[in-house]
Amino acid sequence: MELINPIDHEKFKKDLQSAEPFPYFCIDNFLDEDFANDVYEAFPTYQEAQELGQEFAAVNEKRKIQITDSKKFAPAMKKLHDLFASKEYTEMWSDLTGIPNLVADPELIGGGIHETNSGGHLDVHVDFNYNENNQMFRRLNILIYFNKDWKEEYGGYLDVWDKDVKKCYGEFEPKFNRACGFLTSEESFHGVTPLTCPPHIMRKSFATYFYTKDPSTGWTGEGWTGEKHSTIFRARPDEWIKAGIQMPIETGIRSTKKAIRSIKDTVKSILK
Repeated sequence: MELINPIDHEKFKKDLQSAEPFPYFCIDNFLDEDFANDVYEAFPTYQEAQELGQEFAAVNEKRKIQITDSKKFAPAMKKLHDLFASKEYTEMWSDLTGIPNLVADPELIGGGIHETNSGGHLDVHVDFNYNENNQMFRRLNILIYFNKDWKEEYGGYLDVWDKDVKKCYGEFEPKFNRACGFLTSEESFHGVTPLTCPPHIMRKSFATYFYTKDPSTGWTGEGWTGEKHSTIFRARPDEWIKAGIQMPIETGIRSTKKAIRSIKDTVKSILK
């Protein structure tokens, strides 16, 4: 594919399967440089993104905007989306990961354009494992970063953790034209460290997720029971206030809202 730089498939497969504590990868200079620059220029400003997408302001995910509607993408961004949803690209990842019959998600549920502002973060978590829209199981996450001149003190690193969230196995700078990803499982705990960049600088990325109809196809890791679940968050070892106070409160609020919605749906059903 002319828009993607060549990948040594055999080396990639070897490195992926030997990664600990679960299969993950990092590829620099992933896209053709000119195309990567076109996508970089196509990112909306944070203010524009607020109008186009959804902004998160929860305990576990804050000051992050997500745009999933490809009809709102600028031409270069739409071209990137079409590439990532293509049959050729999907088959490439099936070969690289050893997971047959991967399926792209053209609706970009949870994916698409991500922009995070100063003060934002994404706590350590494993992702939802089932997509109700396409009724498939999530198997692969791919994140492409579009940040130039990113500095270490800005934070915003992708961090990879063991299943008990006790040991960090890797931290990856979200630098320009870098692709990071991993095989999604009950063990694939990861997060984004808090952003301390100046307010005018955004952490920019594009995310795509791939699925299979069969939940047991290819690598699933340990702990897989076949049970569907939403995103599961965990606190980092030094986040004891969040673990003991903030996250339980957030969970309680979500449970209450869910119960209220259920009651309202029941009442509406009775009144029909």
